[in-house]
Order: sequence, then C-alpha cells, then structure tokens
Amino acid sequence: MLTYLRKRIISSALPLVVVVVGVFALARMTGNPAALYLPLNATEQMREDFVTRNGLDQPLWVQMGEYFGGVLRLDFGTSLRTGESAAEMALRAFPATLQLAATTMVIAIALAVIVGSWAALRPNGVVDRIASFISMAAASIPDFWLAIVGIWIFAITLGWLPTSGVVGAEAWVLPIATLALRPFGALVQVIRGAMVSALSEPYIKLARSKGASQTRVVTRHALRNAAAPALTVAGDLAVGLVNGAVVVETIFGWPGIGKLMIDSILQRDFAVLQACVLLTAIAIFILNILIDLAYALLDPRVRPAGASGRPKTAGGGSGTGGRATGTDQDPTPALAGTPAAVVSREAEQAAPPTTPSAPQPATRA
Repeated sequence: MLTYLRKRIISSALPLVVVVVGVFALARMTGNPAALYLPLNATEQMREDFVTRNGLDQPLWVQMGEYFGGVLRLDFGTSLRTGESAAEMALRAFPATLQLAATTMVIAIALAVIVGSWAALRPNGVVDRIASFISMAAASIPDFWLAIVGIWIFAITLGWLPTSGVVGAEAWVLPIATLALRPFGALVQVIRGAMVSALSEPYIKLARSKGASQTRVVTRHALRNAAAPALTVAGDLAVGLVNGAVVVETIFGWPGIGKLMIDSILQRDFAVLQACVLLTAIAIFILNILIDLAYALLDPRVRPAGASGRPKTAGGGSGTGGRATGTDQDPTPALAGTPAAVVSREAEQAAPPTTPSAPQPATRA
C-alpha cells in the first residue's frame, strides 16, 4: 500500500506543477496591476516605481523562478490589495469552502441513497419513474440560475431567507440547496442503477430465501456492493465542490476560496490568486488519494498486489511455513452470501449423490 501511495504522489506532482505554472502565466495576461492600484493622474515614474517594487518588470521566467523559490520556503508572497500574507488569506477562506462542500455532500449522499434505493426496489414502477425524472431534472439545472431564482423567491418575495452571509442556520439553506441539487441528481441515477444490478444477484436471492428482511437485504448486502461506483461519482462531485463553488459563493457572498479567487482575478492580486490555486490543487490531490483508498477498501479487486494483509513466508505459503495444504486452490473459504459461495453451494446440490462401492472379494493366491 505504501508503494501505491508513493506512485500516486509522484504521478500527481507533474499535474500540480502544470496547473500552478499555467495560472501563473495566465494571471499576468490580465494586465498591469498599476492601472488598478494607482490613481488616474499617476505619473509614468510612479507606475515604473510600482512595477519595480513588486518585481513585475522582470522577465516572466525570472518571476516564475522567484515564485517557486518562495514556495519552497513557504513564502507565497504578499497581497497587492491588503498587504497581508497571501497564504494567510487563502487559509482563512478555505475552511468556509470546506464546510459548505462537506455539508452539501453529506446531505446529497444521504438523500440520494434513500431515493435511489427506494426506486431500485421496483424498476420501471411509479416511484422509479418519478425518481428518474426528478434526478434528471436536478442534474440538468444550472447552479447560477437556481441561485438567482432561489434568492428572488425565498429572500426577496417571501422574505424567509437572507440573500447572503454565514451567520445563522438560515444563511446556509440557499447555498446548500443550490449546490446539493446537481450531486443529488447524479448520485440518484448511479445508485439506482447499481442497486438494480445488485438486487438481481444470486446472493440476494439466497439471503431472501433464508428469511432476511427487505431492510437487511438492501442495507447489508445490496447497498454495500453498490457503494463502489457511487463512491467514484461522489468523489468527482466532491472535488468539484472543493475546487470552489465559484459562482454560488459569488452570488451568495460566501467568504470561501472561490469568491476569493474571483476577487483576486478582478483586482489582479497575483499572489493571492496563486496561493488559492495551489492550496486548492493540494486539497484535491489529497481528496483523490483518500477516495482511491476508500475504493480499495470497498472493492478488494482494485487493491494493489501485496496489500491484502496476508503474511507470506519464505516458502511461498500464507502463514503455513511453506507447507502444501493438500490442494492447489486458495485455502481461504468463500464468505457466506457471496456469489462464489452461492455457486459452490449450487454445484454441490446439483451433483449426483455418490454411493459407496461394494467391497471386492479378496482373491485367493
């Protein structure tokens, strides 16, 4: 497992560098910050002094080299707008985005599991058709349109909820509802399809024949096997939220890293923008690693070789001192209720009974 983690870290280092370099170069294309931070009647000498003081008069590759040198020293620069440390501003805004993303995903996953599992119990039934229509509509509605309509109806017309802010539970309703709708729609479709496939497996029929209740069959057997594909989709959706719900945070005035990125772009605050991008890229990298590990725990087939946890001895056996076990098959018994156990049990039941052969009379020499 450690080898797997090391390979994932190495393979993700290059995209991380490419993203930072791309943002560094594109940010400089937005224009000279002196046009925003100096008065309109500023002289040419004042503009040159501003550019020289902030190191913007040097070639791009020199600026990039100085930036990466500062990153190695954990110095991400200073904000042109406030004079604060760019790293401190990014770290101050990032928890608000994490809280919003985590709350949104927990609510979306919980609702999607309930609706998707309920719809899968009777495919093509009334509940299934309603759930499919709602999920498709939820996954198709643009976030910015839903946010504007939500503000117009619930904040301006009815006056039930505030238009912005983070104080009080009411301020969380509209941002979470806006962000959770699309993940909810996508996850319902994935969970519904995975549950329909899992509920038709032989081990589910075996569990029902043994008298297991519908709740136990769904929660203990089918849902566990349907969790792997849902986890992959949920991870991608969570990465999108951590990346900064830029539009939603800007509309609702949420003090997260997405809004800070937009403000930095508009104000040409290069150091803050680069710190936000780097922090977000590292968070996404860590989240992807955690998703891969969770997927490996749910599905042993995707685990790297040697990560099963079974000790191996010098003789090549598994805790048997290299001795033969009397069979070429895996000595680990199949778990009850798994497809392998069902097939083995059905094969034993289908085999004709064997009768002991009659003893042969001894031949006299």
